[in-house]
Amino acid sequence: MEGPRRRLEYRQKSVLLPPEAELWASATYATLHDQFGEERLGWKLSALSAIGPKLASVKIVGANAANRHFGLARSFSTILLLDKFTLRPICLLEGTDISAARTATYATPAAESVLAERKTINVFLFGGGPIARSIGVALGAVLGVCLEKLWVRTRSRQTAEAFASSLQPSMAQIVPVTDNTNLTQADLIITASNAKSPVFAAHEVAPDSVVLHLAGDETPAEYLTYVMQNGTLVCDDLAMVSARNSQSLALYFSRRGSTLEAEGQALGVRDFAGHVVGRAPGRGPTHITCVGLPSLDLYVAEYIYETYVAANFDARFPRQ
Repeated sequence: MEGPRRRLEYRQKSVLLPPEAELWASATYATLHDQFGEERLGWKLSALSAIGPKLASVKIVGANAANRHFGLARSFSTILLLDKFTLRPICLLEGTDISAARTATYATPAAESVLAERKTINVFLFGGGPIARSIGVALGAVLGVCLEKLWVRTRSRQTAEAFASSLQPSMAQIVPVTDNTNLTQADLIITASNAKSPVFAAHEVAPDSVVLHLAGDETPAEYLTYVMQNGTLVCDDLAMVSARNSQSLALYFSRRGSTLEAEGQALGVRDFAGHVVGRAPGRGPTHITCVGLPSLDLYVAEYIYETYVAANFDARFPRQ
């Protein structure tokens, strides 16, 4: 288990990846194989464990992008909340929506860090799934009129328009697009797609843009090289991003026979929480990689549980 990151906090993430060949060999899935040329299947079982100051939790995530062909969500999450010392289960939560909202929370402080330098912000979002939708809701709620434009690109025009319609009219700023023409106008670029390869080219990004990377191998190596030479690299947990080795930044180093953890300190990789307090102007491009911290699931689940208990206590024993 990894050591404490904050006072009395421990966290660990593990992932099981069955061989895709086993799924494609099944008669149920064989006919779907050709539809995943540029998309990650993402068939995996993950467990995110955390122990905090008061409670502990385990989030179990089962995912498979082929689920949509059967009318199912891509992933399902279950969160088990436990007493810290006895590790006795005290609450079981259906965590799919909770998990999507938790991941989306990375977008708002990233956007606010950009707004520390300007009055309005333009955002370009890759992806149209539950996480992307939660990102849109969060940005609209937190940024309000400061959000000038939110361009959204998904797998097709139809899905991009459906995504935009699902958030309108509450978000007049959202614009569905089918290419990267507007990317150079984006102050913040968020990748939350299921793409198997980079979703933009290095020359398509403005020199001082912030890229928030939330999914797999979506950022091109050329752009990472540019940021290393001219800007700032940020991670929510450098060791965990490196160990997972599933996102562009970690893959950049592993493909060269090294690791992000081995080279991160020399490159000056910054901690996400410290970085978003405020960006100094003129620092060039920023690339933020977030793998998703198990401790965030713990604190969200803990808040939900305590809010529920308090509400039910007040209902049973109303104040006089």
